[in-house]
Amino acid sequence: MDNRKTKQSFKSGFVSIVGRPNVGKSTLLNHIVGHKIAIMSNKPQTTRNKITAVHTTEEGQIIFLDTPGIHKPQSKLGNYMVSVAENTLNEVDLVLFVVDATEKRGAGDDYIIERLKQVKTPVFLVINKIDKVHPEALLPIIDDYRKLYDFKQIVPISALEGNNTGSLQQAILGEMEEGPMYYPADQVTDHPERFVAAELIREKVLHLTREEVPHSIAVVIEEMKRGENGKTLYIYAAIYVERDSQRGILIGQKGQMLKEIGQRARKDIERLMGDQVFLELWIKVKKDWRNQDRMLRNFGFYDEQ
Repeated sequence: MDNRKTKQSFKSGFVSIVGRPNVGKSTLLNHIVGHKIAIMSNKPQTTRNKITAVHTTEEGQIIFLDTPGIHKPQSKLGNYMVSVAENTLNEVDLVLFVVDATEKRGAGDDYIIERLKQVKTPVFLVINKIDKVHPEALLPIIDDYRKLYDFKQIVPISALEGNNTGSLQQAILGEMEEGPMYYPADQVTDHPERFVAAELIREKVLHLTREEVPHSIAVVIEEMKRGENGKTLYIYAAIYVERDSQRGILIGQKGQMLKEIGQRARKDIERLMGDQVFLELWIKVKKDWRNQDRMLRNFGFYDEQ
């Protein structure tokens, strides 16, 4: 006699997270996955690539695509970022449209809604940052968006505090069909170590600099290797900027800024990869790289249109 319990069907699917820049998409992704996969910053247009993160439970596996914020592009890099975000809408089983509860609906939100109307993918409206508004302020926000689009579900959350994110995960699984486990249960991203390390370095630059510098940088891992003991990871990375003045800012007085960037990045890389890390950084100037096709290709940006 077989005494084994009947297994619950395993669900899986792909979910795209879209929204204006700086509404908390990366914060939400990192909270659900439990690791820093997408870099976080209070500066807009932080995410430049399609970040794939994997969340696996006994019930199912959700593969998230955190896309660049949809915005009016000002460069070829900006065109690439917007095309990445828009192209994912037809590739997934569900779209999470994230908005900021502390900001009024704007032209950027309206533009995204018009794009959503052109695809058949079901959409959840995720109202983020509810910890920063009075509960009574939510109903007018919900009514405002509901008039413009027939959302499958509307879920208010605080990605930073974790409020209601569990309910959101259950709602997402509720939309998934029975399917395979695409990735091993302990895998949290399909990006190689080089990509993750470069993003963590770039995040520190975003945190420590201001004005035009954050948008003018690209990080390239020029070499990554393990030491003979197998326990130390050696990373040599170049931070590209567009002007000599930006190079001076990133180096800082007596090299203090570059040292601070390296120390913060090393700690995060060690935490994520579980290895002792030796990190060496240097700055290179490549004028107007954001508008040069060859440089965009070299830095890993490809036209997906």
